[in-house]
Amino acid sequence: MITLYDCSTAPSPRRARIVLAEKGIPHETVQVNLAAREQLGPAFRAINPRCTVPALRLDDGMVLSDNAAIEAWAEAYAPEPPLWGCTPAEKAEIASWHWRVEFEGLLAIAEGFRNGSAAMAGRALSGPDDYEQIPALAQRGVQRTQRFVQVLNERLAGRTFLAADRFSIADIVAVVAVDFARIVKVKPGPEHPHVLRWRAEMALRPSMQL
Repeated sequence: MITLYDCSTAPSPRRARIVLAEKGIPHETVQVNLAAREQLGPAFRAINPRCTVPALRLDDGMVLSDNAAIEAWAEAYAPEPPLWGCTPAEKAEIASWHWRVEFEGLLAIAEGFRNGSAAMAGRALSGPDDYEQIPALAQRGVQRTQRFVQVLNERLAGRTFLAADRFSIADIVAVVAVDFARIVKVKPGPEHPHVLRWRAEMALRPSMQL
C-alpha cells in the first residue's frame, strides 16, 4: 500500500494530499508530529533522512522524499487528469508559474515564519541541521509575501486558473501558499479581488478541503 507521511497542520504535505486526491490515488496516511519534532527522531530519519514531510512510500518500498518527486511520480502514475498540462506550451506555462509560486510565495512565507517565530528558534531552515534565525529575513519574508499576493492578483485578473486556462499544479501550490500566508499575518483583502474570487472558486473542489 502507498503510504503518505503527513502533518495535517503543515503546508508542504498539504500539497501532496491535494495532488493525490486530484489524481484519485489510494493511500494510507501516517501523521508526523512536527511540533514535537518527531521528524528529527531516529524512527522517521530511517524513513526520510532529510527529516521533512511529505514523504511517500511506494508499494515497492521506494520513498519519495519531497514534493517535486511526489508530483512527478503522481503525474506519471495517474496521467488523468493532467496537472502539468497537455501541450508543450501548457506544460511550459504551468511549470513557470509553479516555480514562481514556489520561489516568490512559499519560500518567502517560510523565510518570514522561520526567522520570526519563537517556535522556530534554532530551526530557521527545515531539514536535519539546525540554523539560527536572522531577524532581518523575517521582515523581508513578510514584504516578499505581500508582493507575491499583489502579483497573484494581477495575474488572476480575468482568469479562472493561474496558468494555461486549466486547473493545474500551479493552482494547487498557489492555494497552499495563499492559505499559509496567514502564518505571517498576510491575507488577501478587498484590494485583491481577483485572488479572493479565484480562492472561492478553488474552495469548491473537494481536494481543497484536505
